[in-house]
Amino acid sequence: MDHQLTTLPSGVTVVTETMSSVRSVTLGAWIATGSRDEAPEEAGCAHFLEHLLFKGTTRRSARQIAEALDAVGGEMNAFTSKEMTCFFARVLDRDLPLAFEVLADMLVDARNAPPDVESERQVVLSEIDIHLDSPDDLAHTDLAETVLQDHPLALEVLGSFDSITRLDRDTIHRFYLDRYRPENLVIAAAGNVDHDALVALTDELLGDLGRPGGGGRERHPPERFGERAVSVRQRPTEQVHVVMGVPGLADQDDDRWAMRVLNTALGGGMSSRLFQEIREERGLAYTAYSHASYYTDTGLFEAYVGTAPGKLDEVLEVLRGELDRVAEDITAEEVERAKGALTGATVLSLEDTGSRMTRIGRQVVAGAPIVTVDEALRRISEVDVEAVRRVTARVLGRPRDLAIVGPFATDEADRFAHVVN
Repeated sequence: MDHQLTTLPSGVTVVTETMSSVRSVTLGAWIATGSRDEAPEEAGCAHFLEHLLFKGTTRRSARQIAEALDAVGGEMNAFTSKEMTCFFARVLDRDLPLAFEVLADMLVDARNAPPDVESERQVVLSEIDIHLDSPDDLAHTDLAETVLQDHPLALEVLGSFDSITRLDRDTIHRFYLDRYRPENLVIAAAGNVDHDALVALTDELLGDLGRPGGGGRERHPPERFGERAVSVRQRPTEQVHVVMGVPGLADQDDDRWAMRVLNTALGGGMSSRLFQEIREERGLAYTAYSHASYYTDTGLFEAYVGTAPGKLDEVLEVLRGELDRVAEDITAEEVERAKGALTGATVLSLEDTGSRMTRIGRQVVAGAPIVTVDEALRRISEVDVEAVRRVTARVLGRPRDLAIVGPFATDEADRFAHVVN
């Protein structure tokens, strides 16, 4: 068995994967809440809290939190996504109790003090400025908003300048008390760890977090998607950034394995169609790739190219052509090569404790059954040309949307409408 899983009476779930050959452990605390779970007045709250929990508890200052891990050569960090938040620490196996004690303190007793809110507000606003200064990131944001319309999944995890400016301490702390509850929490660990010992430690350090019962906001899938919409954001850049996309597949969709093979063959590496045709054959761009995002109840598929403004029209035609014909002429050789790439990437990703912890923690906090490594490799190996063609028709056959960021006026959107019609 790759893993062990226990749900405590409090509602906290513990999942572990033991690697007896290593001397370290990566510990993660996964909270089943992200930017899609925010009310309009809470936009950016989940990510803001990720920052604030490091600012101190009633027992520890921010410096003491940092020093506790530094003193044993460990590291601690966190990230927020659209559907979950994760705090994690990597330490020597002997220092796991220390790392967990610090992490538990943050989860149970964060101060979220008003002065800390104000100082971190400036940090988050700086992150938003960085995002606004990254035209390729903006293109992906615009594409998500164009495809997913007014659904919470379309919103940027960071929030907006206005929403972060408006957030007050009471709103943030209320979000913390409402969402950081035992039934929303998964403790995941990979490395030289004993499952039963970690379960006992979880019960001791966390209990019910002092906040039994409750839960997160109810999630709803998108009711509508963009159809053949074009978004143009003007930026005085040397390159124009283009993303063409469609609604994708949900995280547990049976076709997701074929979709991963398709994504790899179409835009997942140097031998992929987009890279070979757009960069190698035509020299139209330095970067060309595709990407698939999977959420609880929907997904997003995107194809990106960064090119010179004067080459935009040609790039759009080539991009549309590649997406149009892949369902008809993808070959068995391409499928096998993509399967080999996925298999190798899957196995290589298991080389460190962090990747293994992330793999099991992400699945459990999403409420999905854990797919073992052997099962994942088997499912990839079973994908054939017909399966890839079927999922291509299902996904890429949907009406496409287009987002462009570069030296073009917003009112030029109609000029590019023919590409998605």
